[in-house]
Amino acid sequence: MFEHITENYRRLREEIAAVCAASGRAPGEVRLMAVTKTVPPEAVNHAIALGIDLIGENRVQELSEKRPRLNLDGVEVHLIGHLQTNKVRAVVPGVDCIQSVDSMHLAREISAKAEKSGIIQPVLAEVNIGEEERKFGFTLQSVASALEEFASLPGLRVDGLMTVAPFTRNAGKNCANFILLHKIFLDINAKKLDNIYMRTLSMGMSSDFREAIIAGSTLVRVGSALFGQRVVR
Repeated sequence: MFEHITENYRRLREEIAAVCAASGRAPGEVRLMAVTKTVPPEAVNHAIALGIDLIGENRVQELSEKRPRLNLDGVEVHLIGHLQTNKVRAVVPGVDCIQSVDSMHLAREISAKAEKSGIIQPVLAEVNIGEEERKFGFTLQSVASALEEFASLPGLRVDGLMTVAPFTRNAGKNCANFILLHKIFLDINAKKLDNIYMRTLSMGMSSDFREAIIAGSTLVRVGSALFGQRVVR
């Protein structure tokens, strides 16, 4: 029933290893996230049985509905979609990382809820790398100063950066964007700021994960290339 997932998983692992080798990197430097938006629990569980140990959900409600049916022992769950402040209480505590922290207002809300829950919530700051009007996130110019404010919030632990690159048929254009964000990632890391641990650079999806790995991504978020084309709801 899920033979296509098995084959896609094998191919993805081989491609990631090949791109890493061509870039002088070890395959273990890049984590593979299975993006499970609209994917039924049975298919997700099949991917987990193959070796997936990291999943990403876009929608809070879908995660809440699906989670009881998932085999999540040893599996990290990240929220990767836009999070409204009024839904923070539904995911904090509850997810291992919120990758899509796109404003200071949201960061403060997450920190406050984490403090009340007695936890430190790992987060990534989302960067709008293409400066697209319809996308959320900090600009390339503002993200470093935003992270310094994040770091002052007692309920947060800043683990890195995330971006969703613009859709383009010009792979080289996004590769240049990825390289620029990787440089910012390294520059922030070099400052050794308290409570900022630049462990994760989450960039690259099904259409552009190869370019992202070449540019220095440490985590690629793959949905359709693993599960097949998404069901539109």
